[in-house]
Amino acid sequence: MRAVNYRHAFHAGNFADIVKHAALTHLLADLVRRPGPASIVDTHAGAGLYDLQGAEAQKAREAEKGVLKLMGDPDLPPALAPLAQAVRAANDGGATRLYPGSPWLISRALRSGDRYTAWELRPDICADLRRVLGKQGRAVEGDGFAGAPRELAAKGPALALIDAPFEQGEDYPRTARAMQAILRRNPAATVMAWLPLKDLDTFDRFLGDLEDTPVLVAEARLRPLTDPMKMNGCALAIAGASDGLETQLEAICAWVLEAAGEAGARSRIWRP
Repeated sequence: MRAVNYRHAFHAGNFADIVKHAALTHLLADLVRRPGPASIVDTHAGAGLYDLQGAEAQKAREAEKGVLKLMGDPDLPPALAPLAQAVRAANDGGATRLYPGSPWLISRALRSGDRYTAWELRPDICADLRRVLGKQGRAVEGDGFAGAPRELAAKGPALALIDAPFEQGEDYPRTARAMQAILRRNPAATVMAWLPLKDLDTFDRFLGDLEDTPVLVAEARLRPLTDPMKMNGCALAIAGASDGLETQLEAICAWVLEAAGEAGARSRIWRP
């Protein structure tokens, strides 16, 4: 269950959001090409839209090496173009003040008949989420780890996003268990989990929990994984990835390391 003090607004538009949401745009494009209706679940949705000029985002200014650099890049790789287009749309083509989170991206990709359910534990943020979604999805106040596997359609096109805050160590095994429960519910589903990279032992244990679940892993390490008190990078674990996603992920992670990486930065796209 999400720690109640977590607020994604402090980190909106940072390097990890670029990795996660650029990948999400490609998964959504693949999903809506399939004959519908599609079922989409989002376990830790957040507010859905973030003010980069707000006090929270300005405290750490993490967007400066993320979305602000993205929108200022005249030579942006094609793999990042869909996310840049979404950011422009969220800002009505003007200056980049708002950052669209996964609920905004998902709800704007829905076709008639598609169904999207998003969970958020904090009541105040869930209220914001409802305003962002309007009639383009359903916001549920509660535990998405428990709710998403039950809500996802048992057959047909399906996508699940698992994006826990990882303020509690239990979020790692709960993420793995949620991925497996979703795939038991709908073996044809695509499931993407985001996780921070702090130390190698924690990451290896997470992948060990997924030993019998085939996944595509994308790692963006900003620095060597030597200080477990820092978020040294991030990773995606994707089950049911479509052909060609590896190439897109390689380009996304390479750009992020160029924008925010330090000495020893590296990326890796692989299958355990």
